[in-house]
Amino acid sequence: MEEAKSRKRKRSKHHSKSQSRPKKNKPLQSCDKSKPQNYAAQENAEHENPVLAAASSSSSASKRSKSASFLEKMRAKLSGGHFRMINEKLYTCTGEEAHNYFKEDPSLFDMYHAGYQEQMSHWPEQPINVIVNWLKGHSPALIVADFGCGDACLAKNVNNKVFSFDLVSNNPSVVACDMSNVYFLFKFPSMALCILDYNHAVE
Repeated sequence: MEEAKSRKRKRSKHHSKSQSRPKKNKPLQSCDKSKPQNYAAQENAEHENPVLAAASSSSSASKRSKSASFLEKMRAKLSGGHFRMINEKLYTCTGEEAHNYFKEDPSLFDMYHAGYQEQMSHWPEQPINVIVNWLKGHSPALIVADFGCGDACLAKNVNNKVFSFDLVSNNPSVVACDMSNVYFLFKFPSMALCILDYNHAVE
């Protein structure tokens, strides 16, 4: 009888201990699924550490710079490709045909010259600079007819009288024409300058 009472007391004590023992709370899960905990920690670290934030900003700027550089290279390649395509067309046609070609679509002329400038930027020496230096060492009384003048660079850089001609004119000082049909009424030029366009002068 005493032994049964002793067992009953032990069970009662064990039950009271299990009820008084606190339950462990499970950790709460984050409700914000858009930002993982490690991302939030990184944000806090960058906010607290300006050096880390500056490094992150520098890395982003570097990526943007590389992307811009890649786009510039692709544009240069595209521009060079257009130039070669149009240049091949010009090499296989007469001056009259070239004049009509650009007259039908003047945007091709701008495309051609943009490609030409890109190609020329890689040349060790630019022909127009050679001519400018030559003229500066000779008489300013020389009259020059510049065929295929582009943006009239020669006329802008020498004191000589320069007649500027090209297939299309985007400049009031440039005369749009077919170079095989050019006539001078008053002042006949002392010299004619032809860069990349001499093959269009005659059939």
